[in-house]
Amino acid sequence: MSPTVKLEFNPKNMLFRRLGSSGLRVPVFSLGGWLTLGGTVTGDPVKEIVKVAFENGINMFDTAEAYAKGQSELEMGRVIKELGLRRTDLVISTKLFWGLREGPNDGGLSRKHIIEGTQESLERLELSYVDIIFAHRPDASVPMEEVVRAFNYVIDKGWAFYWATSEWSAREIEEAHHVAEKLNLAGPIAEQCQHNMFHRERPESEYRPLYSKYSLGTTVFSALASGVLTGKVINSLSCQIKRLQKIYQYNDGIPEGTRLAMHSGQFKGMIATLDEQVVKVRKLTEIAENDLGCSVGHLALAWIARNPNTSTVILGASRPEQVLDNLKALDVIPKLTPEILEKIEAVLGNKPAATPTFGRPPLDAFGRL
Repeated sequence: MSPTVKLEFNPKNMLFRRLGSSGLRVPVFSLGGWLTLGGTVTGDPVKEIVKVAFENGINMFDTAEAYAKGQSELEMGRVIKELGLRRTDLVISTKLFWGLREGPNDGGLSRKHIIEGTQESLERLELSYVDIIFAHRPDASVPMEEVVRAFNYVIDKGWAFYWATSEWSAREIEEAHHVAEKLNLAGPIAEQCQHNMFHRERPESEYRPLYSKYSLGTTVFSALASGVLTGKVINSLSCQIKRLQKIYQYNDGIPEGTRLAMHSGQFKGMIATLDEQVVKVRKLTEIAENDLGCSVGHLALAWIARNPNTSTVILGASRPEQVLDNLKALDVIPKLTPEILEKIEAVLGNKPAATPTFGRPPLDAFGRL
């Protein structure tokens, strides 16, 4: 770390929330390195993206050992040092599971890889600790007690303050908490999951009991559904639909036993899914522009941030301008009234069902539920 602080942190109009059950405050919008920082974006452009983010209230940066095979951590560590950012101003998270080598113990969640992987990540980041260390995936080949003990060891050594999960099932998160409670150790405080208007079942239904039971928070990735919810890829989606339709129309003339013939139903399903998404994005665009005066991308980001179980929405960016544009969603969040949310739900039509009560009458709304 640079001994001289060159940039003072100014939160500006950023909103902050607790990360899950912890006392750590994180910005509603953070910046991630998946696919971009260290991958498609390297060198000075990385510094410009991080600088613009930091100057506009983003002080949480997320990466992983697997992102660009370690290059994301290297770039992030270099940029933090060169920009002269104060370590206490930052919330840094990284993730472990896919190591950088092919050895039998160079990946997964064994005690060996969790400890050695953490040390190697810290070396690449040029940091003495990270704020959160994520288990990037569950590891069914390792006993949960070993996983929980190893992450607590990392915390006890001061290499991380908290541990969390990414793309774990509710059952696996529950098991981790049970083991942690039995051993009087710290359980995971957050889950990094995909959550967007088209991907809702796991974060809104499967995890539902965990939010109230453990105060679980989410650090959301793919909030724009890989760009579909920006509205900028509608034309390419429409072309893809037409291409698939053309393939499907000729299916009767394809010899039996060929891949296309055997998977004709899958092609039909792909056409229906893409077509449905195009229609919904166009309707959502009308709501965004006519009712909120924003783009559909800003609406999609604000909609995820509006969820009380969302701790932070991880933004991806290949240019500084994208960061600034995405942060316009901050102004949209307070505009999402119950009436607007109902209009959005009417378009989406995919809200996960409520927990069944099997006919039991509701409790008094003013009592403790």
